[in-house]
Amino acid sequence: MVGGAPIAIEQTLAAEPGFSLSGSVRARYEALDGQFRPGFAAHDDILLLRGAVLAQWTRGAWRLTGEFIDSRAYDTDAGSVLSVGDVNTLEPMQAFVQREFSRGESNVATVQIGRFRMNFGSRRLASSGEDRNSTTTYTGLHAEMHDAHGAQWTLFYTLPEQRRPDAFGALRDNARALDHAGGDLRFWGAMAARPDLLPGGVLTEIGYAGLKEKDTAKRPRRNRDLQDFILRAIREPSAGSTDLEVEGIYQWGSMRRTTAADAPRIDVSALFVHAEIGHTFDQPWQPHLSLEADHASGDGPGADYQRFDTLFGSRRQDLAPSDIYGALARSNLQALGLRLEVRPSADLEAFGTWKMLWAANRHDTFSATGIGDASGASGRRAGQQLDGRVRYWIVPGSLQLELNATWLLRGPLLRHAPNASPYGDTHFLAASATYSF
Repeated sequence: MVGGAPIAIEQTLAAEPGFSLSGSVRARYEALDGQFRPGFAAHDDILLLRGAVLAQWTRGAWRLTGEFIDSRAYDTDAGSVLSVGDVNTLEPMQAFVQREFSRGESNVATVQIGRFRMNFGSRRLASSGEDRNSTTTYTGLHAEMHDAHGAQWTLFYTLPEQRRPDAFGALRDNARALDHAGGDLRFWGAMAARPDLLPGGVLTEIGYAGLKEKDTAKRPRRNRDLQDFILRAIREPSAGSTDLEVEGIYQWGSMRRTTAADAPRIDVSALFVHAEIGHTFDQPWQPHLSLEADHASGDGPGADYQRFDTLFGSRRQDLAPSDIYGALARSNLQALGLRLEVRPSADLEAFGTWKMLWAANRHDTFSATGIGDASGASGRRAGQQLDGRVRYWIVPGSLQLELNATWLLRGPLLRHAPNASPYGDTHFLAASATYSF
């Protein structure tokens, strides 16, 4: 459950009246060999730089927030998998006004209007994507309310920011263009969370999210019209106790079969399930061991489109790093594995995972790899993944180092599918330093 903890640029609003200024600078080097993606060179590496400045003004119940983030990439080869997840040059990522309404000390409602970051529920459908070099923001309205009994309600209606430019050449040159938000992509939802529906300190969440898109003259799309029903139960880890999490998301709606304007529409019926159970040992390093399972449906030869779409969800918390790795996503995936997390001190934390991987449907491309066998003859066994991360505060609150390492051991599907790359197992390494002020 540690997964993707926010990095330094994710700041809280100032509690005291007045003006505050904060920010961060991060440098990260990533390298990958044994490329799994069809059609790319065996090796890819990249230097990523990101700077952020956050300004906040608070007076009474009113808060104004503005944030600029500059995300750039260097030493990028022509055959790299560089994307908008890596580059977003000098972008105003947040600009919103917030108003707090309270009745007594425990009944509080907060409303945000403008452009903001947003984490929705478990973050598996919508998040800020803090682990990537460029983050995700949303323009619109976001409201939360909680009461003295621990219940919380969330409501939002947004136009997700579509990062510009998005052509490879422009990204490689770190070209600048303002991101786009408009009626061609809309995202909305609601969620209720109650701590008293189930016994044993289990929090229950019931939610809904919808997305509607339409293509434009320059950007053909499949015109997704998707609805999601979310049900989640979670008991957070604590020393000497057992924790658990179960989440199910059913996705339905319709979309074009292809991006062609005259393509027929097809019905969507997809499913995602995450389940884990863990235990925190009451020991000095606070070791937490958990068993995790994920199922994200894939598409097959049937009439309905069954490949689950994770929308704007975060991958790092459950699966693996994104950026130039990004092999796993919540699409056509079955995974079963173990996770061990430790915190030797307040300044040092680490986790490691081992996962066995299968395709949920043998006829679809496996997860985010692009590798597939439409005939199904290559089977479902995709392989195994070993993944780990270490974070250490050299100067607590100011300078943090981070190291990520991932090894994808390719199984029969990823080795023998007709479009499988010939480079063997995949190795990924990322090292970063973040300075916060």
